[in-house]
Amino acid sequence: MAGTAAVPGAGGHGEHGTEFRKEMGPWANFALGFTYLSPVVSTYTLFGEALAEGGPPMIWAFLLAGCGQFLVSLVFGEIVAQYPIAGGVYPWARRLWGMRYAWMTGWVYMWALLVTITSVAYGAGPYVAILFGFDASVHTTVICTVLLIVVAALINYAGTKALSLAAIIGFGAELIGALIVGVYLLSTHRMHGLGVIFDTYDTQGSGSYVPVFLAAAIIGFYQYYGFEACGDTAEEVAHPGRVIPKAMRRTIYVGGAAATFTCGSLLLSVTDYGAVISGENTDPVVNLLFDALGTVGARLVMAVVLISFLSCTISLQAAAGRLIYSYARDRMVVGHRLLRRFSHKRAVPEVALLVAAVIPGLIAFGSLISADALTKIVSFAILGIYGAFQMVVLAALRARIKGWRATGEFTLGRWGLLVNSAALAYGIFAIVNICWARTPEEPWYSNYIVLLCGGIVLGTGLLYMFTTHHYGRGDAPSGDAVPQAQGAR
Repeated sequence: MAGTAAVPGAGGHGEHGTEFRKEMGPWANFALGFTYLSPVVSTYTLFGEALAEGGPPMIWAFLLAGCGQFLVSLVFGEIVAQYPIAGGVYPWARRLWGMRYAWMTGWVYMWALLVTITSVAYGAGPYVAILFGFDASVHTTVICTVLLIVVAALINYAGTKALSLAAIIGFGAELIGALIVGVYLLSTHRMHGLGVIFDTYDTQGSGSYVPVFLAAAIIGFYQYYGFEACGDTAEEVAHPGRVIPKAMRRTIYVGGAAATFTCGSLLLSVTDYGAVISGENTDPVVNLLFDALGTVGARLVMAVVLISFLSCTISLQAAAGRLIYSYARDRMVVGHRLLRRFSHKRAVPEVALLVAAVIPGLIAFGSLISADALTKIVSFAILGIYGAFQMVVLAALRARIKGWRATGEFTLGRWGLLVNSAALAYGIFAIVNICWARTPEEPWYSNYIVLLCGGIVLGTGLLYMFTTHHYGRGDAPSGDAVPQAQGAR
């Protein structure tokens, strides 16, 4: 039986008034973050593009992004330990800064999550085509994208236990795809020594390699988020103040190591780098798997990879649904009475999950107008996620300067200010790099599509916020991290 939240603004009170059931254990919480981060999905999706752009040294992007996002995960760990509230970045920003700031943080993060769902499901299209033996045209890819989103939604509707099981199964598929396939490739199809990770293969031409590497680094930036999903389900985990910060850090450690190993095994097994860099070999991952494993073996790997894509989509939808529900529970958006409807039988926010399926499906159909849809979708997804992350990091830094001291079960102590500042510096650097226009020969609207999309999201958000004033209607606590900020807007 479905109903609305029993306690208005319950999202601001963390443990009290929640309708969720604490049915997610520590390992399932970690697996949720891991499958969202998904080393197989991110690496298989962008490996060819990154290698063509920056040559073998592009693998160092994993180290660059991993170190930066680890700092962000430490900041998030402190916040979620003190505010274990469903929805993640939105309620955290609300407590650290205030209603208006939280509204915009949630708006940016919501659209970034919805676009990321599309980007992951879209990336699965070619693997579905190979597995079932049909041509991976733009239209078939869109159809496969929508089907994957629908299947993910049905699993999410089954409840927290089904979500936990799907996350654990996805974790297993990720390990098979990353470790077993990687070891097999290195054992039977290794073509290069480790020295290639220092050989640019003249991808920089006559100029500096730094701009080339930063362009290829999209593979690293796309990899290292997902750890925040552990906090999105905070009201479904027992002892979240202890469990979730550990799960976030573990996601970075294990996910980052698996992604780097996956990329490295593929990198050392590619026969001809020149063919990839020149554009002759446009799908090096698929071609490599067929060369090394044969038709049957490659298709078996495709099936495992598809499980990874599906579990990543499931985790993303779970995060997006809980964010939308948290938003609606605090009456922060139009239609909040409908969006906060909750299925008590399955303990899931049913209408919010539906939105997290329908909008990504519509975005997939919208991609038909772009010849380079996947790259543009992925780039905006990264920008939106990083932007929302850094809004929380900035809010935490501001609160610290005003006197906030973390009092949860995980704290950084005297290192808090330094770590927080370094996390913000990394995030600003990453955002600038993601937005940097690198194709002046392209039409301006194509060259600046990521910035344009970001501007549209911010502009429509500001217009919506100041014309509806939904940000001021909820009664959940806001701006109370610092005593003098009580009641902040």
